[in-house]
Amino acid sequence: MVVVAVRGTVALSGAAAAARATAITELVDAHGAALSAPLGVLRRRDLDDPTARARAVDLAVTALAELRDRTDRDQALVEESAGDAFARLAEALRPVLREIAVRLDLGPPGTEEGADRLLPADVANTARAVVQAVVHAMLDDQGPGQDGAPRPVRRVHVGWKVGDGELRATVRDDGPGVLRRTALDARRVGERLSALGGRLDVDAVPEWGTMVTATVPLGPPQPARKDPLCVLGARELEVLEQLARGRRNRQIAQELHISESTVKFHVVNILEKLGVTSRGEAAALAHT
Repeated sequence: MVVVAVRGTVALSGAAAAARATAITELVDAHGAALSAPLGVLRRRDLDDPTARARAVDLAVTALAELRDRTDRDQALVEESAGDAFARLAEALRPVLREIAVRLDLGPPGTEEGADRLLPADVANTARAVVQAVVHAMLDDQGPGQDGAPRPVRRVHVGWKVGDGELRATVRDDGPGVLRRTALDARRVGERLSALGGRLDVDAVPEWGTMVTATVPLGPPQPARKDPLCVLGARELEVLEQLARGRRNRQIAQELHISESTVKFHVVNILEKLGVTSRGEAAALAHT
């Protein structure tokens, strides 16, 4: 029995596979966050040992419950609304920042910002993973300000906006403003964005804070357009150039010092290789 796959079914299967792969990456990030958050509490100098241990245990238990919940979720989800995707991000960030006394300000997408837009699962998962990685870099990878004085991050703002063809996520802090791109590269932020054709912008202003903007296209990166004339040989390109100038076979033969029959031979090959049916179509393609 021969089974013919419907194109839509194949596309759906491919999207689901991509969603699962991205979900695995997100789960790995969640494991990292589950480990780093309790350690951040234990490093706090303003807490005595019993209090720090109690908070670290509570945070670890909460993180483990979240990990189990994530593991049990249907990773084959293909689409997710921008509003729901942002809500899941906020849910993951709140307990981490609360335990280290960092205020989380949220700018969820509203109706005008595309809250109801359906995002491909790979876009939603990548945006969440990137934002979480940026937040952890802001908290752990900055150090003191340029003057050497400590300037801990006390507030982090996270916002999303969905445009016609892209999701733009912004993360802003009030820290020392010394975050470097290398710190984000170490957390694979640029790598994740590049896989979807996205881009990353870092604006760090010493003593004022850092703003990181991640832009993720809503569709797969488009391949570079191939030059249609690359299928032609050198002599055929010379003949096509003459065609584009409106010259006839006899004029082309005289210009290129070849016989008229050779010109006809090249013209037939040019039309066939370019997939056109007339000299005028070939000339128009040459002009474009």
